[in-house]
Amino acid sequence: MLRILYAARRSTRFLLSFLAIVACVHLSPAQQMGGIASGTPQSAQFDAKHRPITAGGFVQSGPIVFQNVAQQAGLTVWHHTAGTLEKRYILEAKGPGVALLDYDHDGWLDIYFVNGSTFDALDGKASPPHAALFHNNHDGTFTDVAAKAGVTNDRWGYGVVVGDFDNDGWPDLYVTNYGKNRLYRNNHDGTFTDVAEKAGVALGGWSAGATFGDYDGDGRLDLFVDGYIDFDIHNPPESGNKVVGYSRCVFRGATVMCGPRGLRGERDHLFHNNGDGTFTDVSVKAGVSDPDRYYGLGTVFADVNNDGWPDLLVADDSSPNYLYINKHNGTFEDDSYTDGFAVNEGGREVANMGLALGDYKNNGHLDVVSTTFADDYKVVFENDGSGNFTDVSYKAGIALPTVPFVGFGDGFLDYDNDGWLDLFIANGHVYPQVDQHPEWGQSYAQRPQLFRNLRNGSFAEVPPVEGTGLAIVSVGRGAAFGDLFNNGKIDVVISNMDGVPVLLKNVNPDHHHWIELSLIGGANSPRDAVGSTVYLTADGLRQRQDVLSGGSYLSSNDFRLHFGLGDATHIDAVEIHWPDRTVEKLDIPVVDRILTIEEGKGIVVGLAATPDSAPSTTLLK
Repeated sequence: MLRILYAARRSTRFLLSFLAIVACVHLSPAQQMGGIASGTPQSAQFDAKHRPITAGGFVQSGPIVFQNVAQQAGLTVWHHTAGTLEKRYILEAKGPGVALLDYDHDGWLDIYFVNGSTFDALDGKASPPHAALFHNNHDGTFTDVAAKAGVTNDRWGYGVVVGDFDNDGWPDLYVTNYGKNRLYRNNHDGTFTDVAEKAGVALGGWSAGATFGDYDGDGRLDLFVDGYIDFDIHNPPESGNKVVGYSRCVFRGATVMCGPRGLRGERDHLFHNNGDGTFTDVSVKAGVSDPDRYYGLGTVFADVNNDGWPDLLVADDSSPNYLYINKHNGTFEDDSYTDGFAVNEGGREVANMGLALGDYKNNGHLDVVSTTFADDYKVVFENDGSGNFTDVSYKAGIALPTVPFVGFGDGFLDYDNDGWLDLFIANGHVYPQVDQHPEWGQSYAQRPQLFRNLRNGSFAEVPPVEGTGLAIVSVGRGAAFGDLFNNGKIDVVISNMDGVPVLLKNVNPDHHHWIELSLIGGANSPRDAVGSTVYLTADGLRQRQDVLSGGSYLSSNDFRLHFGLGDATHIDAVEIHWPDRTVEKLDIPVVDRILTIEEGKGIVVGLAATPDSAPSTTLLK
């Protein structure tokens, strides 16, 4: 009987979503004309100085959480470039992603920034911009070693994801491009070698998001890559030309770049890891090839129904999201509509960009936040634990504050170490033309947003204090989250369009305790433990963290799992669910440490750290 009722519920949800979408198709002129899926144009919001709220709303005093230290850290010597500043074509407006990884095993996070390119560079008429790999100098500064490391890319880059695909214990990089992609294999000596062609994962066309995950349980990381648009550089879509059927491409009456709607999308690809350095494309067989050619952006493997197998989520721009449920036999079932993830509460597809995953209610379930375009709220998908999602954006307090913004990178982080996940969103428009129309109340460069978890299923926006990191105005895209200074606080790196990076150092004054866990998989799990889930209990609060490859917007976060402990000085229990579905319970006798845990061996290394001193390595017994 329960199965019948559950099936009926799923059928009803599908029918309601389908009818709502049909209504949108017939009633929305904007949708018929193409462009970007969005809600009804909203009234302009200005602050007291008549600045658009997206570039204003600053306060004189309040909690200071982040400071931008990018210049002091040496990151601003690098600059992102993508086409021209006018953004005539959609190729110029997407990307760039950013990744955090410890590529040289020195215990400190390094930063990889993807760069774009120019049309002259593609034609061989100019030198291409380079990607950057910033080595962490352990003193708050970084040095770009991309050329020495062999990871400059020199193609029109978009996204990056980290994963140890060859199980040698060293993190590798996969970079998505317009054109062929790169698979940079770590050589263990500070350099990388591009093996994408040999591995069979170079592709071509326009790739966007990517994620590593062991979908079939063989202990090796497989690779999923989503496609964005079938873009012909020699016949680009432009308002009024033949490629778009001589239609005008407009936003609020102003001529803008064309797409993604109205343009042909790219297929998605799932590559099975053969264990010999090569991959096999199994997209069609596995049921994840995207025959409808939606416009894929953010993507991540994650276990959303708590069965121990990684499922697959894809954020599609101006088209329905994908939620593929792992069937444990090498295939996936497309439950996007039946599980409530394809569209928002109104049954309407939105311009999905980034994906943040986290257990923000501390109930053991992975919830999801999808960033979207302006005039649309950012969507909070609450998970009931079985992979069924409900749009609770308004209830969670995220909807109204995010409507004016164009959101890209996003992530859950416990910025104050109180044991409850907060939410960060990097923002930036895609149409530079908005600055020519101040009456719209929108801006091209926008400030980020931070939402504090109120511990009751809702959030409150942290006010942007003038002169602090939350008052930085930039054209934000990718965002990555991790403890860059090894001091037990989560920092944020934002990669900006046509600009220098932002490094938001966490300077929140709290003195709460914390623990960070770096996991190493055993013989039957991926070596970097991607796909692991850890449950930690302290002071009666049970938290969940997952080792995920990818997510946010075309970016990759710190693989170390960070738990804020509040005032707790003792950890009651730690339960690790490894990718091979082994469950291990550990006693962790310390707090305020970065610990390395190997499957079946327990704690192998402990790193003691305080905000005022460099870490020291001690073996804990």
